[in-house]
Amino acid sequence: MKIGIVGLPNVGKSTLFNALTRAGAQSANYPFCTIEPNIGIVAVPDKRVDFLANFYKAKNVVHATIEFVDIAGLVKGASKGEGLGNRFLAKIREVDAIVHVVRAFDKSDIIHVEGSVNPERDIETINIELELADLETLDKRKDKNKSEPVPLLKDKPVIYVYNVSEDKMFSPSLEGVAPPQKGGDGVVDGVVLCAQIESELASIDDESERKELMSAYGLEQSGLDRLITEAYKTLGLISFLTAGEPEVRAWTIKNGSKAPQAAGKIHTDFERGFIRAEVVSYDDFVACGSLLKAKEAGKVRSEGKDYVVKDGDIIHFRFNV
Repeated sequence: MKIGIVGLPNVGKSTLFNALTRAGAQSANYPFCTIEPNIGIVAVPDKRVDFLANFYKAKNVVHATIEFVDIAGLVKGASKGEGLGNRFLAKIREVDAIVHVVRAFDKSDIIHVEGSVNPERDIETINIELELADLETLDKRKDKNKSEPVPLLKDKPVIYVYNVSEDKMFSPSLEGVAPPQKGGDGVVDGVVLCAQIESELASIDDESERKELMSAYGLEQSGLDRLITEAYKTLGLISFLTAGEPEVRAWTIKNGSKAPQAAGKIHTDFERGFIRAEVVSYDDFVACGSLLKAKEAGKVRSEGKDYVVKDGDIIHFRFNV
């Protein structure tokens, strides 16, 4: 699954991407510094994986991952080819969901393409460009007399990220940061973070030092972890777990997947020769203290091919090929 990070120039997209991936994508105070999309694979934070890895003293630990793409900033008129519009729109069609970074910080030495900070206007600018691009796509299809459904940009799930200054980071609500919802109560929901602080945190390799700095900033969880978790949820994904001394791993599946499809994520033979799945929920495993005790307590279930896998299930598959 691929998520595109988009936004107007100089909103903090590349700073956020660098922090997410520690990939060091060029970040400069210039509208089109990210011309070629940068791609990074990001681990999904999961305390369940960490707990099981420690419990089993696992030799190998694998978290679920999401692919993030830093896509060049667009400007008003992108649907007509302004700025890097056409290249931007071509790349955004390839992603499964969008992280829309919105500038909510005011800093005179960082240019805003519209001359002032206004989250509501900026969100509207990008939404209009996406809608205009969709109309153009539909018109082209009409001209070619093609009747099959067209994937539209406006239908892609969107997560809004409000990049704020340090003093706004601890606002108890989005009021004063996010724009109001059109025709609704409250504001456009999203993740509030300070990309500059996230970048600072991401640059620290020592875990205890990072926690110390987070504590100094009053953060229990980094903004990046919240964003990654939200992205996973927005894509409709869940994780099931396999656990033992050789390896603890989170496997990514679509919410609603049945046991044979989950087994197929490990190996196609597992799906083809599926017999049953031996399942214990993560919570039951922790509460019982071990797999053996979970079995003794009747918490390990034998499930067939119609079982819908739940997030956090620890599964051992039985198969025969």
